[in-house]
Amino acid sequence: MDIPENVRAVLRTLEAAGHEAWCVGGCVRDAMLGKTPEDWDVTTSAPPQETLTVFGSQAEPTGLKHGTVTVKTPGGPVEVTTYRIDGMYRDHRRPESVTFTRSVEEDLARRDFTVNAMAWNLRGELRDPFGGREDLRRGLLRCVGDPDRRFQEDALRILRGLRFSSALGLAIESGTAAAVLRNREGLGDIAPERIQVEFFKLLPGKQAAEVLRGYPEVFGVFWPELLAMVGFDQRNRHHCYDVWEHTLHALDAVPGDLVLRCTMLLHDVGKPDSFTLDEAGVGHFYGHPAVSRDLADGMLRRLKCGTDFRETVVRLVEWHDKDIPRTDKSIRRALRILGEEDLRRLILVKRADNLGQAPEFWERQRELDKAEKILDKLLAEDACFSLKQLAVKGGDLLALGFSGPAVGAALEELLEKVMDGALPNERGALLAALQKNR
Repeated sequence: MDIPENVRAVLRTLEAAGHEAWCVGGCVRDAMLGKTPEDWDVTTSAPPQETLTVFGSQAEPTGLKHGTVTVKTPGGPVEVTTYRIDGMYRDHRRPESVTFTRSVEEDLARRDFTVNAMAWNLRGELRDPFGGREDLRRGLLRCVGDPDRRFQEDALRILRGLRFSSALGLAIESGTAAAVLRNREGLGDIAPERIQVEFFKLLPGKQAAEVLRGYPEVFGVFWPELLAMVGFDQRNRHHCYDVWEHTLHALDAVPGDLVLRCTMLLHDVGKPDSFTLDEAGVGHFYGHPAVSRDLADGMLRRLKCGTDFRETVVRLVEWHDKDIPRTDKSIRRALRILGEEDLRRLILVKRADNLGQAPEFWERQRELDKAEKILDKLLAEDACFSLKQLAVKGGDLLALGFSGPAVGAALEELLEKVMDGALPNERGALLAALQKNR
């Protein structure tokens, strides 16, 4: 295992002071999978006060109650935590007390999953009392010890497990999977910010659709709106799947980008509330983008999402079913409203939405190809679709005698004419048009 030099230095320093020291947890797991760990955590037999003494001014007491000291190194901070045994959990979050121990095996026994309960030292020795390496080899995610106890201690471990399954492609062992479902209501006691972090790490994963398919009841604890989609027959020839299956196929058809995955998960969440049957028994969902928009906005607010992220997802949900004619004029107008980044995202959303429908209707992909080509052409031509690209500015209008709100109104009118092709985006032509209409 290729341990970074700054982490090796921390391990050496602790060992030189007479203590055991190991890399532990996710960094060991990721390194075994051939991935570059984001963080390297160290566990040690040294009590936290001794760790502070050993590292002196390099050390900061960032969580002494739970035995954690952060060591500043040239390669970044390294968290060093004393071996511990957790006491009782009463809030599904943190133990009320911890007891420090001299046994690394006892420390590993308190951890959530076997693949996270391995430790590696400077000499390449692996401590793996619960078979984490073999579970990794088999592609299996399994709790350490009794899964009900693990999830009752900290219900967020349920989402962490589903996130590991999504991101790492691990199948959830049957006993652990059953305990996930039995203990899911514990997520109701978890702060929405903590749920957001784990859920938003899950959605970009390569197995996100499969995990969502297997555990809708879990996600329904914090987003019950999703449950109405499960098994909802669309009764429409365009759709070979129910609303939930359509959603998962569409989600699987976009890249593993959080904005896109979240948009696809929520784009049809308003369909059950919009459903009507016509006289022929055909299902329709009139106005469902607006209903989905409003539901998505509320759901993202409940998870305390950032404003920019929420507004982007909500805007894409609202636009996902809107027809944009494949003309320069229409694409310019879409650029004006959405900007290039979100218009490109919208095309990906529309592609995925179509691929989640019956295959005989996939010819819509060709229309989206046309839209993308027009977009590329307009951008290559530096086509004008925003006020900052307009060949005249506010100062030009002030020089002609415009003032106050009339300046902005005149600029908007010029931009409309340029986008419609009625005027070229040339300074002389725009000024002439202004003088003519004064």
